[in-house]
Amino acid sequence: MAESNRKIVSQNKKAYFQYEILEKYEAGMSLLGSEVKALREGRANLRDSYARILDGEVYLLNCHISPYSHTGYESHDPLRKRKLLLKRQEINKLIGKVEEKGFSLIPTMIYFKNGIAKVELALAKGKKLHDKRRAIKEKEVRRELDREIKERKGR
Repeated sequence: MAESNRKIVSQNKKAYFQYEILEKYEAGMSLLGSEVKALREGRANLRDSYARILDGEVYLLNCHISPYSHTGYESHDPLRKRKLLLKRQEINKLIGKVEEKGFSLIPTMIYFKNGIAKVELALAKGKKLHDKRRAIKEKEVRRELDREIKERKGR
């Protein structure tokens, strides 16, 4: 999905560690003008954010978009809930999946695609502690192998 017309604003790298990602969806966001300008400045944080289905619509909750730096006296609420724009068919599919035990909707990144703010939503299942430990161990082994290969090439 590495497209030249895509500018990444914010990523939730911790989501890949805490959750097992099953499917990804691209959704538009219903934003205020000052929020779009703040996103263009790169002022977003996805760390503790999540998506919920409320009244048949998908909302992004707890996503922090800081106020725009050059705003006047009026600015937006940084933690307000934002409606995500998905096709009805995708929403119905997500409703069925999220009602299953253990599935969550986690935003993995916010980016601009052809000038329009988008969010990448992941249908995810929480990892257990032993799964996280295994991931850490695999990462360390990969690092060691890379280090060895680099040392051998240097000789």
